[in-house]
Amino acid sequence: QVQLEESGGGSVQAGESLRLSCEGSGFTYNRYCMGWFRQAPGKEREGVASITKDGSPSYADSVKGRFTISRDNAKNALYLEMNNLKPDDTAVYYCALRSLSRCAWYLEYNYWGQGTQVTVSS
Repeated sequence: QVQLEESGGGSVQAGESLRLSCEGSGFTYNRYCMGWFRQAPGKEREGVASITKDGSPSYADSVKGRFTISRDNAKNALYLEMNNLKPDDTAVYYCALRSLSRCAWYLEYNYWGQGTQVTVSS
């Protein structure tokens, strides 16, 4: 059974930073593409960033230059460092796993965590 669990969300002011974490179990972590997604109230879920099993990242234009995705395969862990946060970043953030080999932030993913809330105030 694949399990993903996010942590690190919270409430911050615009311009501040947060670091999200996701720990996985039930799979061989270093064999899969991983990603971060977010969903704001009343809006569609959108891809944020992805990282290949070898550590190569990709980012949506809305976060490029501000967010950094990384992974620690030995710990079955995925991270998202979010800098210079904006009110538009407010959303529930999810980590996800993609079982197919191609890896990008805009692709479909197969397994999801429960999400962690990020709130950014002006």
